[in-house]
Amino acid sequence: MINKNAPVGVFDSGVGGLTVMREIMRQIPNERIVYFGDTARVPYGSKSKDTITRYSRQIVRFLQAMEVKAIVVACNTASAYALDELEREVDIPIIGVVKPGARVAAQATVNGKLGVIGTEGTISSGIYTEYIEKINPNITVIGKACPLFVPLVEEGLWQDPVTEDIARRYLGELIDTGIDTLILGCTHYPLIRATVGRLLGEGVSMVNPAYETARELQELLAKEGMLNDTQGKLGEEKYRFYVSDAAEKFRRFANSIIKYGILSAKTIHIEEY
Repeated sequence: MINKNAPVGVFDSGVGGLTVMREIMRQIPNERIVYFGDTARVPYGSKSKDTITRYSRQIVRFLQAMEVKAIVVACNTASAYALDELEREVDIPIIGVVKPGARVAAQATVNGKLGVIGTEGTISSGIYTEYIEKINPNITVIGKACPLFVPLVEEGLWQDPVTEDIARRYLGELIDTGIDTLILGCTHYPLIRATVGRLLGEGVSMVNPAYETARELQELLAKEGMLNDTQGKLGEEKYRFYVSDAAEKFRRFANSIIKYGILSAKTIHIEEY
C-alpha cells in the first residue's frame, strides 16, 4: 500500500536543486521532503556519463533507504545522463528536470529560435535539443555551456560584478542569434536569473525548469494517488537535508534560498551506498 505520508526525495550535485525544492514547497506544501546535495563532488557538469550515473545510483539508494515515495532528479546533468537508467532500476516514480522545461519552452517560443544554457555535460548531451525536436522539429535549438556559473552561484556571488562579466562573455554568442526564449538549463541558474535577463533583454522569455518540474511532480503524485493530504504535525521535521560535505556552509546557503529556518544539514558518506 502506498504511504502518502512518505517523503519525496530530491537530489542535486550541490545547492542548485534547492530551487526545485523551493518550488515543490510552494506548490505542494503538504509534502515532506528529503533533500540530498552532493557537495563533496560538485560540479557534475564536467564529469563523464559513467561517473554521473554511478553517483546518481548511490544517491538513489540512499533516498530509497530513507523510504521516499518518489524521487526528483533536480540536476540537469544527472537528468541528461542517468535518468533513463534510473527509471529502469527503481520501482518508485522518478522524474528529472529536463523534459518539463523542454516542453514548456517549445510551447513558449514564437519565432522558433530557442536557447539553452547549462553545464558542459548537459549541453554536450544534446538532450534538450532531442526532446524539443520531438515536440516540434521546426524549432532551432542553440545551446551554450556556461561552466563557471555553478561555482559562482555556489559561492553566493549572484549579483557580483564578476558574475555579470562572465555572463556577458557567455551570453554574447546568444544575443545575436535572434532567440526569443531561453531555458535556464541548470538548477543553479535561476539564482542569477536577473543578471541573465538584463543582458538578454526584455524580448527573451526565460523558462525555469524548477517551476515546471514541481508542477509535473504534483500531477504525477495526484495521478498515482500519492499526494499527501494531511498537514504536518507541530514540531515535525518536515524537511530533512543531507550533504556529502560542508554541512554548515550548505545550511547557511540553503537558508538564503528557502528562508525556512533550516536548523541543520547532516553529512553522510554517500560512497557507502
